[in-house]
Amino acid sequence: MNTTTQAITEASTSRYISVQVGESTFQIHYNDAGAGAETVVMLHGSGPGASGWANFNRNIDPLVGAGYRVLLVDCPGWSKSDTVVNTGSRSELNGNVLKAVLDALEIERVHVIGNSMGGHSAVAFALANPQRVGKLVLMGGGTGGPSQFVPMPTEGIKLLNGLYREPTIENLKRMMSVFVFDPSALTDALMQARLDNMLARRDHLENFVKSLEANPRQFTDYGTRLGEIAAPTLVVWGRDDRFVPMDVGLRLMAGLPNARMHLFSRCGHWVQWEHADAFNRLVLDHLAH
Repeated sequence: MNTTTQAITEASTSRYISVQVGESTFQIHYNDAGAGAETVVMLHGSGPGASGWANFNRNIDPLVGAGYRVLLVDCPGWSKSDTVVNTGSRSELNGNVLKAVLDALEIERVHVIGNSMGGHSAVAFALANPQRVGKLVLMGGGTGGPSQFVPMPTEGIKLLNGLYREPTIENLKRMMSVFVFDPSALTDALMQARLDNMLARRDHLENFVKSLEANPRQFTDYGTRLGEIAAPTLVVWGRDDRFVPMDVGLRLMAGLPNARMHLFSRCGHWVQWEHADAFNRLVLDHLAH
């Protein structure tokens, strides 16, 4: 039984660390919650105003309660981490940043949960550092390959890129209306908080657009290399995902040698938020068995 009485908050778990990746130095923001012999890293998606805390605040308590240390790492260009104009593979940049953070914290082996861009980053990290990965959870991302059935870029990605260029409440609501299956669950307070996060770091918005202009294909297609990943992997998807269609998840299943998939109906691109309780049970079972 977890006897922790102090509430886990963003402020109480907020940390910064300076890391060197190639010739670049980044100050990286992360949240550090819980304690235990095993560490779970959570990697967020690429939406404007995204952060580890915004993506995963419904999923932290169950993991901490089960005895895991939980790290939410904000990638360069998001939240309170340093900004960047990225001209190469963002998947590999984020994977290299994660390795540098773990090195600095002296953590050798982790489980990694990645949502959307975080899934791509998790795969990049696993390919480069196979001995440092316990288990993987990939949601709405993992390989940058195209859907075989839905025109690319998808409806959701078009709205996301438009929001980066014109960060207004109207464009935010337009994107979020297809981000989740049931947008009625998105409160005005949540929308305003997300908009405030976006506008607080206009440099992130501007540099994301510059990155796309320099390299429209920010996320590497790892389809031909998925067979190299031996880590037990749980693939989780929303049947109604209008950002990354579910056939991309089936592509992961076809390529990963040690994977299983759970598909949610009435669910968009944010499984861990839209179906938090069921998602948390799935993840805890995957990590424990």
